[in-house]
Amino acid sequence: MLVTVPKQLRMMENKDMPEIGIVMGSDSDLPVMNKAADVLDELGIEYEMNIISAHREPEEFFEWAKNAEKRGIKVVIAGAGMAAHLPGMCAAIFPLPVIGVPMYSKSLSGTDALYSILQMPPGIPVATVAIDGAKNAGLLAAKILAVNDGALLDRLKAFSEKMRDEVKNKDSKLKKTGRKDYS
Repeated sequence: MLVTVPKQLRMMENKDMPEIGIVMGSDSDLPVMNKAADVLDELGIEYEMNIISAHREPEEFFEWAKNAEKRGIKVVIAGAGMAAHLPGMCAAIFPLPVIGVPMYSKSLSGTDALYSILQMPPGIPVATVAIDGAKNAGLLAAKILAVNDGALLDRLKAFSEKMRDEVKNKDSKLKKTGRKDYS
């Protein structure tokens, strides 16, 4: 069973330096990007979360991305919709991994953001998850950090075991109640 690491312990382990930067261009992205934060909370990983528009605040964005490494950020999770320039611009400035989260939109169902994030020019890679896939972005960021953190790797293994147990419990419930009474 996965146990959430208390914040006080996380601060001692990480010296209160966030290792993940979560950034989005609008507060409308927050419900999706919260899913990345929820996973990081459960795994005991410090992060910072910001709303910064690469289009409306280019100077502020540039300063944030340029200084992220100095602040201890090791992976950026960048959510963006429509033109989706935020993840690519992060990757152009920030020298470490960037994970793009394309946001669903009414006009093109998020495919515009997906293609914009996927189709980066050579030399500027952005790992890309599914449309509104912030939970997987959080897990991918954790797995990147776990390469050099055995304790985090153990927590990730426990997280996977918890998901496996949840599916087994649902299957048992289905077998016990039958499909019509399953709720």
